[in-house]
Formats: sequence, C-alpha cells, structure tokens
Amino acid sequence: MALLISAPLKALVQRFSFLFLILAAFGIMLLSKTETLVVEKFSTVVVDVFSPIMDVISKPAATINHAARTFQELANLREDNIRLKRENERLLLWQETAKRLKSENKILQSLLQFTPTPKRQFITARVIADSGGAFVRSIIVNTGKRNGVRKGQAAVTGVGLAGRVVAVGHRSARVLLVTDINSRVPVLVETTRDRAILSGDNSSMPRLTFLPTNSTAKAGHRIVTSGHGGVFPAGLQVGFIVDGSNGIMRVKPNVSFQKLEYIRLVDSAVIAPFESRSSVKGLPKKAAQQ
Repeated sequence: MALLISAPLKALVQRFSFLFLILAAFGIMLLSKTETLVVEKFSTVVVDVFSPIMDVISKPAATINHAARTFQELANLREDNIRLKRENERLLLWQETAKRLKSENKILQSLLQFTPTPKRQFITARVIADSGGAFVRSIIVNTGKRNGVRKGQAAVTGVGLAGRVVAVGHRSARVLLVTDINSRVPVLVETTRDRAILSGDNSSMPRLTFLPTNSTAKAGHRIVTSGHGGVFPAGLQVGFIVDGSNGIMRVKPNVSFQKLEYIRLVDSAVIAPFESRSSVKGLPKKAAQQ
C-alpha cells in the first residue's frame, strides 16, 4: 500500500521540481531588483565578515609572487644597471632644461595669478580577492570605514586609474574596475583635448564613447581623466587609444589588472595637506608613498 502511494507522489514531485526552480529563480531576481539596498548591504556585510579569512589566504600567494619577482629582478640586474646608466646620462641633460623651464613657468604663473591644485589625501590598501565571475570586474581590498575609506573614491596605482570604490564595509571595500560593464569614466584625449566617456564592457579594453565627430584622436594618443562630475580627480592617466573593430575606438589601460597587489584610494574632494594613511601592515613608508 505504501509503495502504491509513494510512486505517484514521487512522479508528481519530479514533474513540478523544474517548474519550482524556475519560479524560485525569478523570485530571487525580482527580490534583488526591488530590494537593491538590502541586497547590497547584505553583500557588504558578508564580504566584511570573510575579509579577514581572504586576507590570511592571500598572504602566502603574495609572498611567493614577491619572491619570484625578486629572483627575476636579480637575474636581470646587470642589464638594468647598464640601461639605467645610459638613461641617467640622458636625464642629466634634461635636468638642466627642466630647471630653466621651471623658472620660466614660475614667473608666468605669478603674472597670471595662477592658483595651483591642492594636493589630495590617499589611502594605501592591499588587494585580497577579486570577483572571480564572468560578468563582474571588481576587487576587494583590506581597508574600510575604520581607515577612512568612502564610497566613490578613485582607485589608482603607480601607472594609472584602476577603478572606484562602490561598497565599503568596516574592514573591507569593493572596487569596481574601469573594465566593468557598469563603469563610466569622464576622460580627455590629452593630445587633442577632446572629451569623451570611457565605457567598460567586461573586456580587457574599454570603449571610448561620445567622442566628438570632428575629433582627430587616433591610436597612440594618451587618455587621462577629465575631472568632470567630481568623482575622479583630473589628470589621472588611464591608457592609450587602440584601433578597435567596426570603427570603435578602444583604450588599453596602463594598469595590469591581473597583477594588482596594492592600490591607492584617492579623495576626489580637495584636501590641503598631502597625507598618506597606509592600511597595509608591514608596508614600508617608501612603498606607501609611491
């Protein structure tokens, strides 16, 4: 008797299980759309809780990478020494020219009553995890509200812009990279002074959109942030224009996102004193100021 009852019940469950999963998936998507703030807050709390674990896990890998990079640098030390000597001789000639131009520039600025841009504050942080997904380009750093990190700060490296802070916890923060499909950065073609928008599309090279039709920008021209909108400071290096398919101009970022270890979170607001607050334990002061 029990077998006669359980067999139809099992068949009924198997028949409607797929439909139930589809309805559950739609329900989750609708919930994420209607309660965006709740989902974002829950995601930030989860990342904040697990950030110490990710920090500990990432340390051995960072140490191994540092040791391998140090060994490679020692192997190429002789070639680098010869190259640096040649560059030093060439730079000594440029130094005299730079001193003369600096003196002239100072005189011209005094005539124009030029007001220099105040220096900005930055916070050094270490990357402890990335998104790991096919549709999101973001990283997690080991610093948060306790170190003064705020949503909207620009994330930069020594070579250029990497992204901006989109979520902040107490001990961690999430940085949206410029290659993400949700990233939009007001930029400027340094040579032609044409303004445009750097639009990410989850590829390695974001698109250059809203460029004027009469622009003479071409491959090789450097792209920097324009400072419009107040999110990103003006003048941050982004990358170089490359020719894309279908006449779409793309930008090759200066930052190598696969090798990100340390970043600086820069305030877009004007702050008078230039002060570094490193959140990386054991990071030398010299490295924090690079």
